[in-house]
Amino acid sequence: MLLTMSAYDAGARPLSGAQFALDGHGYHAEIASVGAAIRVLTFNGRDLVRPFRADEPHPNFSGIILAPWPNRVIDAQYSWDGEDRRLAVTEPARGHALHGLLVWQEFDVVDSSESAVSLRSVVEPRDGYPHRVQVDVGYSLNTDGLTTSVSATLLAGAAAPFGWGSHSYLVAPSAPGTLSPVDGWTVSVPAATVQTVTQDRLSPTGLAAVGELSYDFREPRVIGDTFIDHAFTDLVRDEDAQARVRLTDASGVGVEMSWGPECGWLQIHTADLPEVAASRTGLAVEPMTCPPGAYNSGTDVIRLEVDEHAEASWTLTAIGD
Repeated sequence: MLLTMSAYDAGARPLSGAQFALDGHGYHAEIASVGAAIRVLTFNGRDLVRPFRADEPHPNFSGIILAPWPNRVIDAQYSWDGEDRRLAVTEPARGHALHGLLVWQEFDVVDSSESAVSLRSVVEPRDGYPHRVQVDVGYSLNTDGLTTSVSATLLAGAAAPFGWGSHSYLVAPSAPGTLSPVDGWTVSVPAATVQTVTQDRLSPTGLAAVGELSYDFREPRVIGDTFIDHAFTDLVRDEDAQARVRLTDASGVGVEMSWGPECGWLQIHTADLPEVAASRTGLAVEPMTCPPGAYNSGTDVIRLEVDEHAEASWTLTAIGD
């Protein structure tokens, strides 16, 4: 259900864009058109993601779609097919290009119903990324929760580098109207390998076994005071080829995020933001098709040819009542 007037009625729209409310199977979601962001997701009234107000820009990239790259292009420059390219620096403190080109972009509604909405935007050619890519995002509620389905199509330009990601902050139960710290939550992350990074700029330096850096969460473990802002890979999958991250409180109630083999990487961030009151009040769980610095290293970058598609999906499911 569309909550506002036309997406182009800028005077009437909230700052996060047009709002779409979805309901079904005990779930309620509110999607904002700027960044195609999950603004609210609840199950039986309980938050599954850290919500934000409709009349504010999405804080700390909450709920947005990351494309045509997730995470960082180091130093905002890379080479592609023998051409050196330079992007706008969008993470000034570290000097990188962060989270793609759709962060603040408007998505138009293609179709909507009580329990689903389809949105579309286009990455237009620009310095550093001379490609036109159509991005379609679908949100649907079913008995498994909220499923996000994404598809990208190269419309014009030479073969393009591409990668997907998602940026939801998951939460375990908190008292109504409050935000609890991640420290008391238990998380399981089905990954054997973690990407090592520099402390100051989070630039990738290599790979290590999760046990070498105390990031082994393959068995459920309380987060405590652990700081995490790392990418993981070598994901363990179940018989349905799904990787699953589970986040719960002490009673075992919480939320699960699952995704298929299209996303071979996962960023986990404990949302350490000392400058804001909401620091460490959500766990960013970000399935990705490629790791931080992929445009620099070439690791798992999708090569899109004209009229070719890149697709992926992931699902948020409540654990417990």
